[in-house]
Amino acid sequence: MRATFLILALACSGCTQFPELDGTISPEVEKANFPTLIPFETFEAQAAPIVSDPTDTTKTLEARVASLRARAQSLQSRPIVDAATRRRIEDRLG
Repeated sequence: MRATFLILALACSGCTQFPELDGTISPEVEKANFPTLIPFETFEAQAAPIVSDPTDTTKTLEARVASLRARAQSLQSRPIVDAATRRRIEDRLG
């Protein structure tokens, strides 16, 4: 049974029409030079280090976390709906 499906799949793939790709590349691109390849070591030497000082990064992140936690706390302590809007809602409902 598997062999039948395999033969059928191969037969169907032989009937597929492929798109015409001739003439799709412009003459400018066809005449363009290939880019110059550089050794990986050269590229790696030019790359900046991801983290310059882990201690500074840790302090910066901890300060950011503290700031975000303080902001979250202030947002949680505020009411979502102000008093005037709450009265209007209650008047409409009641």
